[in-house]
Amino acid sequence: MELSSPVVRTEDIYKTYWLYWRLLGVESRQPILYALDILITIFVTFWYPIHLIAGLFFESRLGDVCKGLPITAACFFASFKFVCFRWKLQEIKDIEALLLELDQRALTEQERAYFDRNTQREANFVWKSFIVAYGLSNAAAIASVLFGKGHKLLYPAWFPYDVQATEQIYWLSVAYQIAGVSIQIVQNLANDSYPPMTFCVVAGHVRLLSMRLSRMGYERKSAKQTVVRELVENIEDHRKLMKIVELLRSTMHLSQLGQFISSGINISITLVNILFFAENNFAMTYYGVYFVAMLLELFPCCYYGTLISVELNRLTDSIFSSNWVGMERGYCRTLLIFMQLTLAKVEIRAGGMIGISLNAFFATIRMAYSFFTLAMSLRK
Repeated sequence: MELSSPVVRTEDIYKTYWLYWRLLGVESRQPILYALDILITIFVTFWYPIHLIAGLFFESRLGDVCKGLPITAACFFASFKFVCFRWKLQEIKDIEALLLELDQRALTEQERAYFDRNTQREANFVWKSFIVAYGLSNAAAIASVLFGKGHKLLYPAWFPYDVQATEQIYWLSVAYQIAGVSIQIVQNLANDSYPPMTFCVVAGHVRLLSMRLSRMGYERKSAKQTVVRELVENIEDHRKLMKIVELLRSTMHLSQLGQFISSGINISITLVNILFFAENNFAMTYYGVYFVAMLLELFPCCYYGTLISVELNRLTDSIFSSNWVGMERGYCRTLLIFMQLTLAKVEIRAGGMIGISLNAFFATIRMAYSFFTLAMSLRK
């Protein structure tokens, strides 16, 4: 009988992700895109955060430093995360290859329907929400310059020449900042959409494995040899999932540590800017949108990191729920060993210290609030 739900295809979820890399000139053998990659690496990935950091040292007022600090930290850590992910690009490909193998195991209508209505829909929502949030943040920043008073740069920065010398030089400098931050946003889309999107897909595949485990032995027509084969195949699926988790630990080790530090700095400083240094409605709108973007940047990754742990913890119950009564002693012994393996706590840590979970998200919020109250006390 033909199944009504579409075939599970993880590669469809990652199409936009790989598009980001191609737009940045990575993963392409064409000479033009290779040259583009070199230009972006020099003038955006490395020089853009440097010219923002240098600009902060030339600011004499605390308000101007606070205004420039969020975007400076965001651009610095965007470049840091981009370099980390590019360094681990082969591991990212290995993870996707394993996910594609797990796709082939989703054969029933129930599994395909769950993946289509839950996992795929949520993963697509994640990367779309990042595009909307970062796009609005960039638009608000540009509007604050175009409609603001005086000739001000998009962000406080240092240039090796007088920006205000002529009208043409000023607008060229602004154009560089707009182009640079737009490219950095594309880099950040690649950086920040990957962890929650992948965590969502992995959690979905763990749920599909749970369905297959709890179903073992209940089909009346299945011979004992068939049930044994199903158990072996499910154990192999679990091994692949643990391999993915191990690769994710390596891939996220440094990048997500930078993410937590960046989010803590940005959330706290943005709150200070909203309350004390926003000069007009456009600036207020920009900082408000930027604040929401920072929360969005961190929350999905922590949520789906927790979801992976929850789904993996359910595997033991799913194994016990299978129909093992009446099976041979060797089968039951293997089942028991498998259950013991699934009891191990699985957690992905950033920097080997911070568990990527909702606990870390709320800890970051508390840290940002503590920084905010400190800034309030210093102001008084």
